[in-house]
Formats: sequence, structure tokens, C-alpha cells
Amino acid sequence: MVKLTSTFAALLAGASAVFGASLQQVNNFGTNPTNVKMFIYVPDKIASATNAPILVAAHYCTGTAQAYFSGTPYRQLADQHGFIVIYPNAPDSGGCWDVHTQATFTHNGGGDSRGIASMVTYTLDKYKANPDRVFVTGTSSGAMMTQVLMGAYPDIFKGGAAFAGVPFGCFGGSGMWNSQCAQGQQSRTAQAWGDLVRNAYPGYTGPRPKLAIYHGTNDETLNYNNHKEAIKQWTNVFGYSETPQSTQANSPVSGWTRSIYGPLFQAITAQGVSHNIAIQGNDVMNWFQLNVANPTTSVPGPTTTTPGQPTTTVVVPTTTYTPPVQPTPTEQPGTVAKWGQCGG
Repeated sequence: MVKLTSTFAALLAGASAVFGASLQQVNNFGTNPTNVKMFIYVPDKIASATNAPILVAAHYCTGTAQAYFSGTPYRQLADQHGFIVIYPNAPDSGGCWDVHTQATFTHNGGGDSRGIASMVTYTLDKYKANPDRVFVTGTSSGAMMTQVLMGAYPDIFKGGAAFAGVPFGCFGGSGMWNSQCAQGQQSRTAQAWGDLVRNAYPGYTGPRPKLAIYHGTNDETLNYNNHKEAIKQWTNVFGYSETPQSTQANSPVSGWTRSIYGPLFQAITAQGVSHNIAIQGNDVMNWFQLNVANPTTSVPGPTTTTPGQPTTTVVVPTTTYTPPVQPTPTEQPGTVAKWGQCGG
């Protein structure tokens, strides 16, 4: 009887170690010109360890750090795989990210992107985390910020995964909302798109972070043409052909098609999917190798499947998130709809 009681106590202690962590706000984390708020989730599994990976998870417009924490799979995946998650909170009253100012587009130039970069450097120092395993993902406005960070801070981030975003620089302008970009009416040459990224950090000659972009063909808020323009942009940045090296049908889920342009860039088309695209948590883990304790390479290829065998990236309900539906914004002179860049 005593033995059973001791065993039960040990199990309770183990459960506490798994579920004791919570979302915590951090203040005074470094340079933060626009007053972005920082929230962090450090699983008990790695709280006292070193060399942990970091994932930045950027919320959609009208969202919050708390909403993205509770409504996306990254907390559970962090518990499972032992990485730290930073949930930044946009300072804009509508919950949209600054993805339009020259400051945010520029390395160390300011804007929301500068605050998020500071969050990463703070976390690297505070938790002795792994600078070679720092990644960012986001939905809608957060997907736009993902691509902004890919261009402005290639020295900090090693990879990104953007769900329903736009190319780097596409939303540039005087206001939070850019109708021309949102409607898919901005078309540039691949060179011009690539130059926007390169000019974000002039003189940078280091490696570029890998990127996966996901977009629905029926996106009513950020037109699917933005996906095509982003492909032009990032293939130019990486020096890849605009023709994919290979494609995979029904990847990561049925009806979606993965186009692989090279080891650093892939684009996933979600046929018939609206702006409310579902986060593919397992696929993000595979892309960043966050489900691998000691990855053998920082640039893995996509997960492949054998015909007739179940895929390893099928999303279960706990790793799929669909943002609530919002109407398409109608722009008024000098104003922006409260759902701004949308996805909220």
C-alpha cells in the first residue's frame, strides 16, 4: 500500500512538471520603439535546460497574444517537443501588425519588427536558448509579419511559416490597410520583389532563413495572387527558378498541393480554402525540425509519404486552428476597418 501511494505521488509530481507552465508577460526586454507587448511560454520540460529552440507565434489582426496562445497548437507542441514560444502582442488598437512602415521593413530601423527582434535576443540570453534554432510563424497579419521578419532580420531568424500573408513590402504605405495589395493588384518583377528584401538589410551576406508560405485559392481578404507574387519574390531571393523542382499532391492535407522550389523555400496552395486557413501544426514542426531533439541538418526537405501509407503530418483537431470569420473590409478615405489586415 505504501508503495502504491509513493508511485501515485510520483505521478502527480510528473503531471505538475508538465502542466505547471503558463503564459507570462515580460517587460523591459530591450529596444521596443512601438511598445509591442511580450508574452512567453516556457514549458517545464525545458525551463531549467539550455539550448532550447525558440518559436515566435504572431497573431492575426484583431487577435491578441492570449488568443493565439489558447487557440493555436503551439503551446501543446511546445510541451511535447520542448521549445520556447514567444507570443508578441501588437500595439495597434485593432490588433494589427505594423507591416507597412519603412521602419519595420528595415533592419534595426524600428517598427513592430524591432520589438519582436528584441524579444528574441532577450530570450536567447535569459534562457540560454539556441540561436541556430529561432523560427517565426503567423496567420494573416501575423503571416505578413513573418515575411517582414524574414527580410529585415535574417541574422536572427532561421526560418518562417506564413499562413495567408503577402510578400515582403507589399503592404508598404501611409496606412495600416493597403487595398491594392490586399486585392492582389500589386505585380512586380521577381527582381523588384527580391530587391525589397535585400534592401531591408543592405550589405547582409549571411545565410537567408528558410520559408514556407501557405495560402487558400479562395481567399476573399488577401487575394491568392499575393501567393504567386510571394513565390516570385522568394525564389528570386534564394536564386531558385520560379518553376518548382517538384510538387506533392494532398500535402500536408487532402486537397492541398506543396510546391518545392529548393531546400529553403516551399509554397503550399490550399485549393478552395478561404482566408480562414487552418494552421497545420505538425507541418510547421516538420519544417522547422522542432519535433527533432538534435536535427542533423538545419535545412530538411519536406515530409514525404509512401502511397497507401498514412501521412505523418495529418492534422488532428488539437493542431488545427481556424480563425473566426470576419467580413471583407471596405476602405473609407482616411480610415481603416477595425479588422484591418484581417484574419481576426
